[in-house]
Amino acid sequence: MMRPRARRAICCLKFRVIYLLLTLNVIILLLYGDNYLRTREVTKVKSTTSIAKTSCSFHSLSPKEAQVANFLKHSIAWPETLSLPPHLFLNDTSDPAQSTFTILPHERGSWFIGDQLEVLIKVSDFYGRPKTSGGDFLLARLHNPTLNAGVAGRVFDHRNGSYTAVFSLLWEGSAHVEVTLVHPSEGITVLEKLTREQPDRIYFRSFFRLGSVYKITNCNICLNSSRRLCNYTDPSTGEPWFCYKPKNLSCDARITHAKGGLRVYLRPMEEKLFQSGVNLKVSIPASGPAHIQVLSQYDYFYRSDFNFPWDFPGVTKKTMQSSPSGYYYQGAWRSLDGTTVHQFNTITAISQCLKNKAVHLYGDSTIRQWFEYLNQSLPDLKEFDLHSSNQTGPFLALDYANNILLTFRSHGPPIRFRVIPVSHLHYIANELDRVVGGANTVVVIGIWSHFSTFPIEVYIRRLLNIRKAVVRLLSRSPDTLVIIRTANPKALTLYETLTNSDWFSLQRDEVLRAIFKRVRVKLVDAWEMSVAHHLPHSLHPQPPIVKNMIDVVLSYICPKTENL
Repeated sequence: MMRPRARRAICCLKFRVIYLLLTLNVIILLLYGDNYLRTREVTKVKSTTSIAKTSCSFHSLSPKEAQVANFLKHSIAWPETLSLPPHLFLNDTSDPAQSTFTILPHERGSWFIGDQLEVLIKVSDFYGRPKTSGGDFLLARLHNPTLNAGVAGRVFDHRNGSYTAVFSLLWEGSAHVEVTLVHPSEGITVLEKLTREQPDRIYFRSFFRLGSVYKITNCNICLNSSRRLCNYTDPSTGEPWFCYKPKNLSCDARITHAKGGLRVYLRPMEEKLFQSGVNLKVSIPASGPAHIQVLSQYDYFYRSDFNFPWDFPGVTKKTMQSSPSGYYYQGAWRSLDGTTVHQFNTITAISQCLKNKAVHLYGDSTIRQWFEYLNQSLPDLKEFDLHSSNQTGPFLALDYANNILLTFRSHGPPIRFRVIPVSHLHYIANELDRVVGGANTVVVIGIWSHFSTFPIEVYIRRLLNIRKAVVRLLSRSPDTLVIIRTANPKALTLYETLTNSDWFSLQRDEVLRAIFKRVRVKLVDAWEMSVAHHLPHSLHPQPPIVKNMIDVVLSYICPKTENL
């Protein structure tokens, strides 16, 4: 007969095994719940009447900041798109295959370096009928594959179904035009409605535990306020974050943060507006020649006598003559803002530039990509094992011989990574207030992708907090170099469109530029560097593009570098 002590030991072991299995199931749910939702893509219903009412908190904006937010919202306002009737048919929407672009002739019959090339784009529906309203999202690129040259174009909406793409002519030889319909105007209407009605479509989870009791609840900026909430608003920045209060557990029992997944409600017709190969990032054909020859000679005084051979409302000579931030030539980025971009092609060149420097990188995975690039490029840079998440960090690497310190930390919520300890959720503004700064300190910031599903006010508030922290840093340490990475376009599927559309990214890109316009920071124009390049768009740009971005960063750090 088994002794009482042995029975108690076996019973205790059974409970431990059961507890371990339950804990393992929770971890699996947190880790792989998003993959399950990605497989399902989206939840579809026939109407949006079942959507629970949610609210987003903007209470931390001061009256002055609210005025700034309203101004910024007005400045990025998209041309008004038509409301979708209940029985809209796909054939009535913008069709890139039926649309065309035409290179407009130059008055002199030839184009020279320094000229601007104008391209007229006419959008039609699937029946081939010209559209009579604007609001389509178009991207334009001019390139020469032989020279590995490229530049992004500016697209102007005439709000009558026609658009003009304007390109600066920056190299001699052939120049090929590409025009892409990213979203039809009707798709923009759906994206605007999603942000307005379903700002919580990306949801987050937190794991709460006290002893053997554990719960998982949803968290977000936007939550149904009729339920009991745990308020995790940051006391320093006022950045709000909430979780539904777990039953029988304190709000202090929160252990981890994780992305839960996507819940979105679309009508069948709305889903058809985002079809790869049909109306989602599809090229528009040329109605005639798609390329020109650019000559080397140019009379700079000729521009003052230039008149446009057409007249569109709302477009003037001044608005049409906007310059790109740079262009590619022989695969290398050339800046047009006065910065000389050096080529850091060797380990020695990079390490000598970063010698005696502390480089702190803050932001999302597109900034983590820069940390990984530098860490892999410098064999003497040794990364310390901080036992942190490979997505969020924090990371720290040190080259002791050259006195180089490199760090990375992700920004605070909303952050769509897998399981993160709550203790690792730091806001960039708070981190900047801990930086001493100085001539040998470089701060790099990149924050945009994880804010795309929320009302733009959420992103504006975050950037205003970061801006104030940057101003404080530059006030106490004026020699500190602050570099900011802009947003970039990416490959789009239906899932990615509903969570990270290029249209969302473009709006945040414009807001970021406006907020930091009068602050002494340097920009890396990831948007144009991606649009102008021949490689496919990607959330994490491919190595040749990243290399050019790092060359820009290092050129800001070492502007007088010679013989690299």
